[in-house]
Amino acid sequence: MGFKDPGFLERKSAATDARKAALEKFRANANDSAAAERQAARQGVVAAREARAAERKAAKAAREIEAAAEAARVKESAEKAKLDAAAQARRDAAEKAEREIAEAAARKAVRDAKYAARKARKK
Repeated sequence: MGFKDPGFLERKSAATDARKAALEKFRANANDSAAAERQAARQGVVAAREARAAERKAAKAAREIEAAAEAARVKESAEKAKLDAAAQARRDAAEKAEREIAEAAARKAVRDAKYAARKARKK
């Protein structure tokens, strides 16, 4: 037995027959009620997926708003802490200056007392 190559016309008619068979199969499935049910189920799944995506988007927007509000609160508290620290530093500097003045006055009083005592011994 030999191998016979199909001719061009045979190949063309086979391709046309295959296209017709595929088209008939598609039309049969399109008119089928089960196909309509599957299509409706797919549409339901798509709608549910879109609803979940919208929920995620809304939740993300809410989280971003909350994060922005939290960042504003943190920034405000940091600024308040910075101002409090600056005020405390000024108070500390003023107290240190007062202490130094008081210590200098005390040292001067001791020095003056020693000087007066020395002068009193010399007389």
